[in-house]
Amino acid sequence: MWRRTVMARESSKEENMRRRVVLAAVLALAVLGSVTAVAVAKEYVPGTPLKVGLIYVGPIGDYGWSFAHEAARQICEQTFPWLEAVYIESVPEGEVETYIDRLFQNEKCDVVLTTSFGFIDGTAAAAQRYPDKILAHCSGFKRAPNEMTYMADFYQIYYLNGLMAGALTKTGKVGYVGAFPIPEVKRHINAFALGVREVNPKAEIHVRWIEAWFDPTAAKAAAEALIAEGCDVFAFTEDSPTVVQVAAERGLLSFGHYSPMYQFSPEYCVSGQLVHWEIIYLDFLAKVYAGAYTAHNLANLDYWWLLAEGAVEMGAQPGMLVNPTYEAPLKVVSVTDPVLGVINVFDLVMKRLAQMKDPSMVFDPFAGPIFDRNGILRVQLGTRMSVLELTTLEWAVAGVVGAWPGEP
Repeated sequence: MWRRTVMARESSKEENMRRRVVLAAVLALAVLGSVTAVAVAKEYVPGTPLKVGLIYVGPIGDYGWSFAHEAARQICEQTFPWLEAVYIESVPEGEVETYIDRLFQNEKCDVVLTTSFGFIDGTAAAAQRYPDKILAHCSGFKRAPNEMTYMADFYQIYYLNGLMAGALTKTGKVGYVGAFPIPEVKRHINAFALGVREVNPKAEIHVRWIEAWFDPTAAKAAAEALIAEGCDVFAFTEDSPTVVQVAAERGLLSFGHYSPMYQFSPEYCVSGQLVHWEIIYLDFLAKVYAGAYTAHNLANLDYWWLLAEGAVEMGAQPGMLVNPTYEAPLKVVSVTDPVLGVINVFDLVMKRLAQMKDPSMVFDPFAGPIFDRNGILRVQLGTRMSVLELTTLEWAVAGVVGAWPGEP
């Protein structure tokens, strides 16, 4: 009996000890988890070294969108001695949250910049999970106390390129290779088409979608298909110089996209759109460093920067607004403007450029009246489209030909 009692007591002691060990382990894990969460959620202290992570949708060698963001990242690091900026390239849009986690948890970044429209939902979700971290989403519209949005938008430049395309087309058919049918790309196609039709009211803007941001093979096929349809001038949204090169091989005109593309077609690249993401990044990051922007006051912050802010510029390459080869042909074609009277297209382009650079924005391509291609009045006379309307635009203006997914 005594032995059984001793054994029972020992068994009870062992059981209690095991319970204590298990409880201690659970508490240790809980503490460890809490410490890890605190470490990840640590809020940035203004004036201390700032670490930023950028997430790119394409490779940095695409010579388009991601290339331009990478160039801006390098400029920021060279400008600010207190800044460290790392990046991850070629991230699938549906997997962005995983990479945000990596930048916050493993890289210990204070700020993460996601640089593609398709990152919109993942970035918003991450903002909820990391309330003490700062996020910035490019080209979107979802914001939070710790998430701002930004865009260096090209719609003004596309309109100017469209004026030139309308004057230079001989077939009356202008081609556009589009990446994805999202509001950003639709806005740019519409602005381009408005310019084309202002000079050449009967011209058509033929569109082909490739469902990719960077796919030179698909871009080549789309450009060749548009050539087969009779298009002789080209614009595009795809992150390589492929369309410019394909057009040049056929002796056809084109407009560069995002980066200087004159070098790929000195004879046939008329002009293009050039971006300066560093203008936005330098301003935003300096204000984070100074404590003006925190993880608690970004809900109404949207950098919608255009020509007036210097975030974008027109040109075949920096310093070359228009390829000199095409200045004379543009001066031969004239239009009659209600305000400016009879004016040649080259001078019209320069006038509109100056007007849109003016902070007062005396001119905007999306001023009414504007009808869509189904004859519906979309912008009333005497009004302009708001930023929200521009960033959610789905309809196609008159003159656009081809599939238009999501068309209302």
